[in-house]
Amino acid sequence: MLAEARSRISRYLPAEAAIADGILLVDLRSTDERREHGVIPGSVHVPRSVLEWRADPASSSHNSELAGRKLVLVCAQGYSSSLAAATLVELGVDAGDLDGGFEAWAAAGLPVGVGSTELTKRRRRLRRRRSSKHE
Repeated sequence: MLAEARSRISRYLPAEAAIADGILLVDLRSTDERREHGVIPGSVHVPRSVLEWRADPASSSHNSELAGRKLVLVCAQGYSSSLAAATLVELGVDAGDLDGGFEAWAAAGLPVGVGSTELTKRRRRLRRRRSSKHE
């Protein structure tokens, strides 16, 4: 099933995805995974469980940020993203995946930012420090 799905999609090596024009990296990993391991700066988080609804332009739950873009899906290791990309291709969406997933991106030494929850915590701590200085 995986080989068949991959035969129908474009796959990007991390270095290719980092410099490719016109693509949008879509992170399918859970919030916990993103918090623990980090995120690819500039990627958009769309949980795997709602991907088809967010990517399908005909859906009432469509995410307009995904419209008309080449979507390159990212999971932890590049397996579920391959299957998800093949599903999107069936829906008529221009989609591919990141070969090796987030782990390959990080192993290639490409930029990794803090996860959204950790970033929120850091911002709160900074605000508290600033307000305590002004008191």
